[in-house]
Amino acid sequence: MEAVKPFRYRSFPLSIHAGKDALDELRGEVDRHKAKRAFVVCDKSVAHNTDLIARIKANLDDRFAGLFAGVEASSPLPSVLEGTAAAREARADLIVAVGGGSAMVTARAIIILLAEKGDVHEICTQYPPGGAPVSPRLMAPKIPNILVLTTPSTAMTRAGTAIMDTESRHRLELFDPKTRPSAMIWDEDALLSAPADLYLSTAASALSGILTGAAAPRMNPISHADMLHALRLSLESLPLMRSDPNNTTARVNLVAASFLSNRALDGMRGRAFGIVSSLGHVIDTLYPNVSHGDSHSLTTAWGMRFNQEQTSPGLARLALALGVGSGLPESEAAKRAPDFIDDFYRTRLGMPVRLREAEIPQQDIERIAHDAMGDFYLHQNARKVKDQSELVELLRQMW
Repeated sequence: MEAVKPFRYRSFPLSIHAGKDALDELRGEVDRHKAKRAFVVCDKSVAHNTDLIARIKANLDDRFAGLFAGVEASSPLPSVLEGTAAAREARADLIVAVGGGSAMVTARAIIILLAEKGDVHEICTQYPPGGAPVSPRLMAPKIPNILVLTTPSTAMTRAGTAIMDTESRHRLELFDPKTRPSAMIWDEDALLSAPADLYLSTAASALSGILTGAAAPRMNPISHADMLHALRLSLESLPLMRSDPNNTTARVNLVAASFLSNRALDGMRGRAFGIVSSLGHVIDTLYPNVSHGDSHSLTTAWGMRFNQEQTSPGLARLALALGVGSGLPESEAAKRAPDFIDDFYRTRLGMPVRLREAEIPQQDIERIAHDAMGDFYLHQNARKVKDQSELVELLRQMW
């Protein structure tokens, strides 16, 4: 048994309403904030292919201030600026984000840009040459937000917000804990509105965070409990999205797994597998044909192998949780975890685990490595990446 090292655990106020007709609780949450002008943010699919906006309008009644249905995948800057202008014109005093990760991120970005002065390129995280990233402190008060989920998402309770600069194709990262949601609604019919492939993709992306979190070297007993239950829910429920895509229990449980992993990560220090997020972010941004889930099925096991020497105890602990490490020496158990993960993504979920399986050209490896070197999470990797050549070598193995 690993010794418990000193740790700190932080949480924040949050209400969750889950189950059949949970959306009926929205008005009560708006009233708790004494908000008068609730502005809804979603994408075109939610606006036109579901009844969610009609249900929300009916529930909010005179509190409904307007709708921005221009959310786009990866939250590109032009759509964020358009949404900000619409929310400002509506005099919004609360944002309701409806959808998945892009809706949540776009809503948070709108909230920040409504309040902060200066160009987004000035208030985003800066990368001084040779130095650590610096996230400017965004001190202006922020209006609250409420999430109505249609998919599980690792973005649901984050303090960070990453939008895409469409000119450079780089992520612009904003950090403000005041943009965390005050409430979330996991309505069964809302969760069923998302196509099964999209739901599987977002849940598979969340699984990556659960796996790397469960293998983190500095694990405390509170976060570890959250991660282990999130892992169990994911391994049980993800295959059901292939065999029984309308299973509401599986859909709710996958949202719960994503939430638990987010809560666990908030209480942890010293994350170890930033390389998984960095490479995943770049692949997700550069290749529209590669789904969000695929970008993590491609990078999770390989990032663990890259870090194996520095994270062997955590990987061995993960192998035990996966049922493949019992009775083995630590170094051998550590090798079993990424092999299990590759097999699970490929055989149970039908997702790629090699770059060539996702039709990523081999000649793009240098570009991917270059862009990953400028990603915030690379600085949170257990094995320090000294230069781009290390990533190039890893990506060649991944191809």
